[in-house]
Amino acid sequence: MAERPVFLIRNGKVVGVPYTFQWFPGFAVSQKQKSVESLHDAIRQSDGSAAPLEISTKSSCDIGARLSAFNLRLGGYPLENVFQSAKVFENGGPFFDLLEVPPKEAKRDPRLRGSGPLQAFCYQEEMFPLTPKTVFYDYIYIRAVKESLPAEAAEAIRGYTHFTDIEFNPARSINTQARTAALVKLLLEEKGYLPDFSAEAFITYHREHVN
Repeated sequence: MAERPVFLIRNGKVVGVPYTFQWFPGFAVSQKQKSVESLHDAIRQSDGSAAPLEISTKSSCDIGARLSAFNLRLGGYPLENVFQSAKVFENGGPFFDLLEVPPKEAKRDPRLRGSGPLQAFCYQEEMFPLTPKTVFYDYIYIRAVKESLPAEAAEAIRGYTHFTDIEFNPARSINTQARTAALVKLLLEEKGYLPDFSAEAFITYHREHVN
């Protein structure tokens, strides 16, 4: 058995709720999809009206795979590269040259581990603090959804209620595309579109709407 957070909207906020489900070990996509279906079954058993959506390349739904951070681009660059290149450390960064390398290389660049403590993120000359913890990732993800997907594709997310990311383990990482997908749904329901936030405006919105 395993436990993973599932993200949904409750009282106008994005919240994470832990669910226990049967885990199918192995690296094969088929094994990952079995775990996804097991988690989704647990969600449906808890809430008969639930419509869960896996947000990852392992998703069996087209919109879930298209919303994977691995398939989204921002400014013409993979989202992973944008995230890593924007890091500002005590002794270096941002490292914008990381935009031009393969995503795996960007993530493994030795400067990201050898430049002292992480202090902020810098994107298009706007600074993002480390708190709220996921604010920068959520900001660039939403912008990438707006840039990478047609409006009608993004709108499809409204038909779902619970968002999962089978690869996300909160004991090992902070950011997850499932949380941000729930935030995309909230924005579409509240505003009818994905706004062009300034950094300051998004940080304020994030503090009010993401637990």
